Amino acid sequence: MAARDRSFCDRLGHQRGVPSVPGQVSFYGPRDRFGASLRRELSTGPKGFPVYTWSTEQVDPRDRFDYWREVRAKGLFGVTAELEPEHRRDFFGEFSLRQLGGAGLVELRASPYRVERRAGDIADAASDSLCIYQQLGGGGWFGGARLDEFAVRDGMFATSYSDLPYRTVPLREDGFHLRIIKIPVTDIVPPGTELGELVPSPVQDETALQPLLESCFHDLVDGNGAAAADPAPMVQALAHIALIERGVMRPKSRLAQQALRTAHLSLARRLIRRHLSNAALTPTLIAGLLGISVRHLHILFEETEMSFSETVTALRLAQSRRLLREQPRQTIAEVAYACGFESLATFYRLFNASESMTPGDYRA
Repeated sequence: MAARDRSFCDRLGHQRGVPSVPGQVSFYGPRDRFGASLRRELSTGPKGFPVYTWSTEQVDPRDRFDYWREVRAKGLFGVTAELEPEHRRDFFGEFSLRQLGGAGLVELRASPYRVERRAGDIADAASDSLCIYQQLGGGGWFGGARLDEFAVRDGMFATSYSDLPYRTVPLREDGFHLRIIKIPVTDIVPPGTELGELVPSPVQDETALQPLLESCFHDLVDGNGAAAADPAPMVQALAHIALIERGVMRPKSRLAQQALRTAHLSLARRLIRRHLSNAALTPTLIAGLLGISVRHLHILFEETEMSFSETVTALRLAQSRRLLREQPRQTIAEVAYACGFESLATFYRLFNASESMTPGDYRA
């Protein structure tokens, strides 16, 4: 072995392998590899979740792609990475990994290279998981022996079963930028359900399920609402919405109906936040946007700690507190109307009841 190759392997040392979020799930492969190294590199991300981050900036430029290919691509993602030798010195890659209620969330950004999940990769790093992807930038092409070729543009979602072969390359020179939530199959499907035909496929924009899947996905990524305290139910709802969209789960089944309720509630809250400044925000407006009845909307909120109107008020008060802190040039009245309160008197009454002080005292 050449001296440079030995040096590279020496630098890899015990880090060659697969990281596991302490005590829980690894993205691919055994749970006990890479554990000590991972714990040293953990930081605290949004909402207090531990986040594992890594970048090729930590590696000698001569070795960056080799390290990425042999340790990160094979060990973490269970794929084979390829890049022409003349482009390897300029290669850049970074990712973050976070646990979400038994699932793993990875965000990856890298300069262009070819990716393939081969039979050997699957044998070495089997996962038995549902993968849900969101393309954040660059776009990507997918192909393989068992699937129709397709491309995903920015913002699109795709789903697949982890242990099937595929090939992918970025569509633009800015490379890869995507998020993946990987959910172990044992946590989401009834015994006997097979996902072996779930080849990579884009989530169709025209389906009514797409905004529901997107809302659940973003609640998990952002740590919104109930997902901040306990991500597991939202992870399960996201997985089941994906399986309904792929035709694996019957929409009328008990698990599917529960997932649809969770997803509709997630999207309802997102729509409320989007229309918060509208003083005419009503259950009728939100129900219409969701495509459900007003009665159905109220039933969704009855299963939570706050009714529809209480949720709207709480979100408006939270928004008003933020504006009072961050926008000192706005008058109290401007803050009130920006948050959708119908009158200044209503804002003062509700703010006093919530904070036991006036908006002016709070700002001071």
